[in-house]
Amino acid sequence: MSTLESLARDGIERLSMDTELKQRALTALRPWLQDEGFAAYRPQLEALVRKGRFETLVDMFWQVIPFGTGGRRGAVGVGTNRFNPWTLGTSVQGHAEILRETYPGEEVSVVIAFDVRVFRDVRGVYDASRPNPLLGLSSADFARLAAGVYAANGVRVHMVGPEPSDCMSTPELSLAIRRLGAHGGLNVSASHNHPDDNGGKFYNRAGGQDVPPDDEILARRVEGIAQAKTMPFERALADGWVMRLPADQNDHYLAINRRLALAPGVRGGVVVYTPLNGTGSRTVGRLLRAEGFDVRDVPGQSQYDGGFPTVKFLAPNPEVPACFEQAERVADATGADIILATDPDADRIGLEVRGPDGGWRFILGNEILFLIARFVLDRRRELGRIPPDAFVLKTEVTSTLVGTIARSYGCQVVGRLLVGFKYMADILATLERQGRWGDLSAGPESFVLGVEESHGVLLTPAIRDKDAGGAALALAELASVCRAEGRSVLDELDSIYRRFGYVSNRLVNTVMSGSAGLQRIAAIQASLRSQPPREVAGRSVASFEDLASPDSWLGPLKSGTDAASRNVLVFGLDDGSRVIIRPSGTEPKNKIYVEVPGRTPTADLSPAELDTERRRCDGHAEALGRAFERLMLARVGIDLPDYALAVSGLVGLDQKQHFARSFLPALEQRARRHEPLAAFVDEQLRPYGRDPRDLVAPGVAEWLATAGLPDDAAAEVRREFKLR
Repeated sequence: MSTLESLARDGIERLSMDTELKQRALTALRPWLQDEGFAAYRPQLEALVRKGRFETLVDMFWQVIPFGTGGRRGAVGVGTNRFNPWTLGTSVQGHAEILRETYPGEEVSVVIAFDVRVFRDVRGVYDASRPNPLLGLSSADFARLAAGVYAANGVRVHMVGPEPSDCMSTPELSLAIRRLGAHGGLNVSASHNHPDDNGGKFYNRAGGQDVPPDDEILARRVEGIAQAKTMPFERALADGWVMRLPADQNDHYLAINRRLALAPGVRGGVVVYTPLNGTGSRTVGRLLRAEGFDVRDVPGQSQYDGGFPTVKFLAPNPEVPACFEQAERVADATGADIILATDPDADRIGLEVRGPDGGWRFILGNEILFLIARFVLDRRRELGRIPPDAFVLKTEVTSTLVGTIARSYGCQVVGRLLVGFKYMADILATLERQGRWGDLSAGPESFVLGVEESHGVLLTPAIRDKDAGGAALALAELASVCRAEGRSVLDELDSIYRRFGYVSNRLVNTVMSGSAGLQRIAAIQASLRSQPPREVAGRSVASFEDLASPDSWLGPLKSGTDAASRNVLVFGLDDGSRVIIRPSGTEPKNKIYVEVPGRTPTADLSPAELDTERRRCDGHAEALGRAFERLMLARVGIDLPDYALAVSGLVGLDQKQHFARSFLPALEQRARRHEPLAAFVDEQLRPYGRDPRDLVAPGVAEWLATAGLPDDAAAEVRREFKLR
């Protein structure tokens, strides 16, 4: 045993954590300290050992980064529990083997896409003074590595090109697989995650992702692979194993989406669009301009940049309102009506609209779906383009109002799908082959809309994953129609609520990172499953569904991957509200979905009635979300004050505990003594992420309301956190 290995073992064994977990980490760490193939990583491992960062080492090695939603995604870094050339290479090896076995005698091919990411260690995990083979690795680099593995296994590769500027979006990949008749695909992307993350997401021949039990085949195969076959990219390219995609592939994508236009003669107003430095400039940006919209770019965000330098919180996610900060300035300067945003792989759509006070109103994911569903169905009905067997697909956690709207236009609704567009893609593929899926009898051509609350929309069966392109076109057309009619998009949203009834939907994210976080998430689900609460926020729990149970409407479990996807608990309350909790499949967090429906109107609600319903439902939804989060944390022995729960959902649970137990008490003492706050706040909040003052400002504001600080001390705190 080397000195380095001995030091690592001694340090890890002294940690006060689960013994089995420590032993698993030590077993996985050993080859990385001994084998020549991992020698390049050794300087960084030595630095971690010398600095005594043994908990970090355990987290890097206690497991092989698991397959989540169709692949591996996580922090780029050293170790089996990180995304790196080894974890991607072994994944691709497994995929190549399965493709060759599934299609014997055929010339097997795949399409590879990649986004804009470049690993720069923004989180500051590694020693900058030592060699680090991961620094500067881009999604394009990972794509070249993957191409070499496929080629070494006799699988041909189609890709846009090997350079970072040749990136391609997720919906384009899905379409390209189908157009070229490829046997599968790979997207190197971490979607909307932190810039230090990356991932590999695998696709099947239909342009979607496998669902249980088929996805279990790849997951199990990959687990048994310790080394990938590989071929240098340059050789694979020279020998014809790697080929460029057709030059008109992007034009083909644009043409598919342009056929979705429903109001081609109405193109008024200004649209501000930001791809958040991602691939959307080649899809959404080109599409809107091709359709004649006046599109304005956001400086610093229209070009490809995997560091997302001007995106607030380094969170390139259109689900996060702060992403629109830079775009709002452009919109104010140009008099725009709407702002659109997409994540780096351009499959999620975000929307802000101008309110009556001239400010900007962030439109929640479910609200985007209401607007698109009503607009698309209204226009299609006017054009006579709703077939008799038209159908709409939605996930279980998506608002029930989507189904209400769709049924009012005569559409069939499949509304209890598990999270992930792969389930919608599977339905479309099954209808393509058989003309039937369950009770649904239709062809893919009768598909109208597929939606999920996390800002995901699909409007064409030609693509088998969510696509921000079609969604952006629908929203831009809607805004133009409203403008021509002298209304706003908010007026249209209110008209939907007045017609169908108000519903309040809320999402609470609780980030729990590392091995300890995963154990907490598992313990929470196990506790809530075995001992469901009897009441939440003063309302009785009238029904409880465990979707992982063989007695649920989903039937017996099909595989381990099915069990993971079905780790969903649904609580129905006696007033018709519901709370759903599930672990995310792509990030280390629990997600709580709250829905509070208003009364079903027999006639259109008046503006006053709608305002009353809105206040009642929103207040109840807020209380339910907060109460269930407290209940959830209590199951793992954590009690946080409300002001800690008010901190942004982007902040991890460990930081929220530090905020309540350490940071605020020390801040209070300094403020009372009139000591300078800026340097202290910088130092204490540095681990929270980019723009930490803004992340915690809601919690500070709530704390100040009850802290009892003298007026001058409270004023100093407000100035430090820019609170009114």
